[in-house]
Amino acid sequence: MLTSLAIRNVVLIEALDLEFGAGLSVLTGETGAGKSILLDSLGLALGARADSGLVRNGEAQASVVATFEPPAADHRVSALLADNGIDMEPGEPLLIRRLVKADGGSRAFVNDQPCSAALLRDLGGSLVEIHGQHDDRGLLNPRGHRALLDSYGRCDAGSVASAHADWRTAASALSQARETVETAARDRDYLTHAVEELRKFAPEAGEEATLAEERATMQKGARLTDDLSAIGDCLTGSDGGLAQLRQAARRLDRIAGEEPLLSAVLEALDRAVVEAGEAEDRLAEAAEALSFDPARLDSIETRLFDLRGLARKHQVQPDDLAALCEDMAAKLAAIEGGEEHIAALEKTVAKKAAAYRTAAQALSGERQLAAGRLDAAVAGELAPLKLDAARFRTVVAPLDEGQWSAQGMDRVEFEISTNPGAPFAPLAKIASGGELSRFILALKVALAERGGADTLIFDEIDRGVGGAVADAIGERLSRLAQSNQILVVTHSPQVAARGAGHMLIAKSSDGTVTRTGVHALDDGERREEIARMLSGAEITAEARAQAERLLERV
Repeated sequence: MLTSLAIRNVVLIEALDLEFGAGLSVLTGETGAGKSILLDSLGLALGARADSGLVRNGEAQASVVATFEPPAADHRVSALLADNGIDMEPGEPLLIRRLVKADGGSRAFVNDQPCSAALLRDLGGSLVEIHGQHDDRGLLNPRGHRALLDSYGRCDAGSVASAHADWRTAASALSQARETVETAARDRDYLTHAVEELRKFAPEAGEEATLAEERATMQKGARLTDDLSAIGDCLTGSDGGLAQLRQAARRLDRIAGEEPLLSAVLEALDRAVVEAGEAEDRLAEAAEALSFDPARLDSIETRLFDLRGLARKHQVQPDDLAALCEDMAAKLAAIEGGEEHIAALEKTVAKKAAAYRTAAQALSGERQLAAGRLDAAVAGELAPLKLDAARFRTVVAPLDEGQWSAQGMDRVEFEISTNPGAPFAPLAKIASGGELSRFILALKVALAERGGADTLIFDEIDRGVGGAVADAIGERLSRLAQSNQILVVTHSPQVAARGAGHMLIAKSSDGTVTRTGVHALDDGERREEIARMLSGAEITAEARAQAERLLERV
């Protein structure tokens, strides 16, 4: 529900702060007082095109702030805000702000968070419906008629949406399976040869690194073999260092007993023999580790070359060859078992399609019944609104199979015939703005409590009528206000008397500056305004008495 509207520097409005309550609120005033400016200002906040001509003369920018009650968690507005990353604290009012600069630029904010005008339009369509001479939303768009009928008739569209999703999922799986089999079948010979080649080669993940490391080790050993052999000869040959050390140690051992000074020399020689022996052992171990088999080295290099060649051929990394072989083998298997798999999927698709048709046909039946009830309900509202010659019907027609959707297999559209014998046509084809507004009112009354925006605005819905018709319009607006917030711009005293709140729009001038203002009327002021609407510029006692009777009656 719209709770307040703050307008700054919009055309004739310098500064205006309005508060709105539940139920029916009426706005009255003389022609040219600026009622359209209010609607233009609200439209601006709801995403209408930003026109620099709306900026008050001499000002840099205009602004409008519309405040709404916190939307429920399951309200479409809450989903829109979440989808667009707009934070909304529980219980926090919804603030929509629009700025228009004199140079033509504009900015939009929701709860002080920047947003696009497109988001404002989406929000506006869910928050407010404006029905009047030139601005109509919702009911004139046939794309929304199906949802309105389903809501009115409480039709089970959810099961159809679920069945449609199952059908589309199965159809997608079938399409993908067919594409896979067709692609694989075209490449059968290539796949057969590639799988045979890869299986014969039997590549393994990590094999390239293992082969490269082993080859590097063997190549290093090949380079060191001669050096190690020469070192070995120096240590272990008959004339090698170790043999010489041992011989010296034996001779020294024979004479060391005769001369104590040689004991230290003998000990050093013994240690050298031991260390040289250990060096001999370590050298032997290293030589064994670095030894290589030329045939093995050749085999490793051949395997590594072939491995990398296969990887280049298939445009993958060597480590991915094993997985590639499995994937190709799976495609071959799909060719062999594909027809059987496709046949099973075709049965599933047929089953899901049949379930969708059954659900959609049941929904069509519900819609036909709901259309009949809605047509009767609207017909009952037409005569009191001076539309007794008109006829209304809800068309529920089948769609081509290619147009079937999660919403069913029906096209739904509201149509009217304004005169006896005239063909039915869409609502938007009504030429008269007042007549259109009354049609919409009749439809809105019939659709009451069945969804749509929470706030409805009717702009001069009573244009061109008076007396009993105006009274009937007021009564229906009052009835509609029991479930919606209704704002109505009116010239009819019968309608104005029905309001739970009454605002007077007036224009004033100090000789140089003209301003539009809005004043909330108390009971006495309201009686005077309705009397003025009844009698004109000169308010008579009779007009005041009649105004009193209108107010007492409602």
